[in-house]
Amino acid sequence: MEVTMTKGNPFPIILKFMIPLFIGNVFQQLYNMADTIIVGRFVSSDALAAVGATGNIMFLVLGFSQGLCTGFTVLTSQSYGAQNYKRVKRSVANGILLALIVICIVTLLSVSLMRPLLHLMNTPANIYQDSLTYITIICAGTVCSVYYNLFSAFIRSIGNSKVPLYFLIFSACLNVGLDLIFIIVGKMGVAGAAWATNLSQGISAILCLVYIHQKATVLWPDKKDWHINRVDTQHQMAVGVPMALQFGITASGTMVMQSAINLFGSTAVAAYTAANKLNSLMVQEMLAMGQAVATYCGQNYGCRDSNRINKGVHAAIVIEVTYAILAAILCVFLLKPVMSLFFANTGSVTDGEVLDTISLMMPWARTYNHTVIMFYIPLSFIFIFRNAMQGCGHGFLPMMGGVVEFFARLIVALIAMHLTSFQLAVFCDPAAWIAAGTFTAVSYSFVIKRVRRELARME
Repeated sequence: MEVTMTKGNPFPIILKFMIPLFIGNVFQQLYNMADTIIVGRFVSSDALAAVGATGNIMFLVLGFSQGLCTGFTVLTSQSYGAQNYKRVKRSVANGILLALIVICIVTLLSVSLMRPLLHLMNTPANIYQDSLTYITIICAGTVCSVYYNLFSAFIRSIGNSKVPLYFLIFSACLNVGLDLIFIIVGKMGVAGAAWATNLSQGISAILCLVYIHQKATVLWPDKKDWHINRVDTQHQMAVGVPMALQFGITASGTMVMQSAINLFGSTAVAAYTAANKLNSLMVQEMLAMGQAVATYCGQNYGCRDSNRINKGVHAAIVIEVTYAILAAILCVFLLKPVMSLFFANTGSVTDGEVLDTISLMMPWARTYNHTVIMFYIPLSFIFIFRNAMQGCGHGFLPMMGGVVEFFARLIVALIAMHLTSFQLAVFCDPAAWIAAGTFTAVSYSFVIKRVRRELARME
């Protein structure tokens, strides 16, 4: 069902659109968590640490690709808001062709550079080979992840947030089933987890494409549209490249943070990985709000209503501040149950004392968890302001927000490595959120003024 977001009260419109996105993002996290839970319980904690040690590399490779491709869909959203349906179809075809070029380049580079990258990140020797196996397979399946996210974003650009959710729920269940088959029955270890992720996302991509062809015909290109269009390419690259660089720069910062955490050994890495999964689950609502704001702002930019854009951003801020407080409280109570999901409670001997696995992990996990939850509000601001600017077609300042994140993480990580402080290592995230949250808020105030001038000239 297509939804026009250019009329009515912004608060319920954004909230209603966001909820299916939130549920979908949670399911996506759940099937990502399924990899690590099953690996942690049925392979080993070292195997879980190996998967976790590659998480930020995945964010770099896939985030760069997906950021670029998501930027391609901004033109689709704006064209739909302007009711220019010919350009909607043309932008979809152009985005698909550009994405294919991106996939080929990213896959080749990521697979060939993975070994030196893992060494550069101080990956512990006892988990290096499993880390290499897992991330290489994931990178080889970039095509599945990118096209799933691209097709889903196209569907969302016309106001439909429910259909991608349905496909994602199916894919999540399939991923868990494949994990169980490949890891427990097939004894494939971390390779099984990686193949399960690739296959489930590939099937989601196919389902989204079939739906576009059969039901969302406003998106399906005509035969004459299947070529690279110079004007559309310039527009899509102008938005997509800064978005991709913003993802890439942010991911580089998280890799620096991971390098600092890796210095504390595989136990700390495993504990951080599990606690980070809980944190990732909690921030999915913020990510969903960002996606909703991008679509909302894109459509209203297309119909030239800058006042309505600003009202929507203010509504999103009210929702996010409330959610950030509730999520922080919930994280405190969920940490230990979540840790129990990831690790089988086997005993270990430390200084003559028998300790169970979870007791060994909890101090590391608690330090990370309690540090980051205090800074959820500035994190939520990043998603709102960044996506609002991108939805209006302004990609440079959101990209610079990524630069601010990178340097904040880099500075804190270097100090943490110099002082050998785990507390400082996990503060890399909050430092980045405070810096980038402030930067994007100030940037948005400048961009909305520029948007008003742009739209006034179009009248």
